[in-house]
Amino acid sequence: MEQLGLEGMPRRLYACTPSRLNAWLDCPRRYRMTYLDRPMPSKGPRWAHNSVGSSVHNALAAWWRLPVHERTPEAAGTLLVRGWLTDGFRDEAQSAEWRDRARDMTERYVAGLDPHDEPLGVERTVATRTDRIAVSGRIDRLDARGGELVVVDYKTGRHVLTADDARGSLALAIYAVAASRVLRRPCHRVELHHLPSGEVAAWDHTDESLARHIRRAESIAAEAAEADEAYRARVPKPRQGDAAADVDHAPHDDLFPPRPSNLCSWCDFARHCPEGLEAAPRKEPWAALQVDVP
Repeated sequence: MEQLGLEGMPRRLYACTPSRLNAWLDCPRRYRMTYLDRPMPSKGPRWAHNSVGSSVHNALAAWWRLPVHERTPEAAGTLLVRGWLTDGFRDEAQSAEWRDRARDMTERYVAGLDPHDEPLGVERTVATRTDRIAVSGRIDRLDARGGELVVVDYKTGRHVLTADDARGSLALAIYAVAASRVLRRPCHRVELHHLPSGEVAAWDHTDESLARHIRRAESIAAEAAEADEAYRARVPKPRQGDAAADVDHAPHDDLFPPRPSNLCSWCDFARHCPEGLEAAPRKEPWAALQVDVP
């Protein structure tokens, strides 16, 4: 959908997800490789910590889809094992060790849930628009409590989260606004459920704090959209059937400069970025199982 700009000219809404906005903030070069370069530059190997997180998320989503009388901790563990993803681990022994750990944390978490307390949504996609952006995203779980909606996000990393993490999360705030508009019910509370520790980091937003997050999203989107348009003006669309190839990043550094940091160790496109490789050597695919991911 297009909106009218200040001079009466059509202005296209910037379509995005919270991940896309955060990618621009983290590193414009990685953003370009992820969302604009076609064919996409080749990625490095998959990460073991992503396999753990996806396996747990999938098991919890499947658990809520079971009939109520089948929602037991043991069922959650069985679903975890059945859907276990093996990408990124050092070897089969490490995969099996982490499968058992993930099964334990999933069963412990489910043991604290009421299987009759039906969520309003599981892996629920929500979307909303402002006069500048069309944003969408998928919520791990959407609860109804006391007449309001609550956004629940599962976390499986080693780092224990705090209320500040929940308060500062752009994604959670966007989910809260979008869920409220889609379901026409107030939504102010956002929660990070940390399965390894069993801790819940929560924050109760106000209308004003949610509005600040939306303004922040619009500001990020404005920067990214300007770079997108300049890129499309320079780069012709790939022809159908073109094979994937490494992309020369140098001509676009003025629009998408690298932002080297310790995050570069975990970048899927590290092999294409000399500045990133210099800033932080590439980690082994299973490294985050041993240390905290920044």
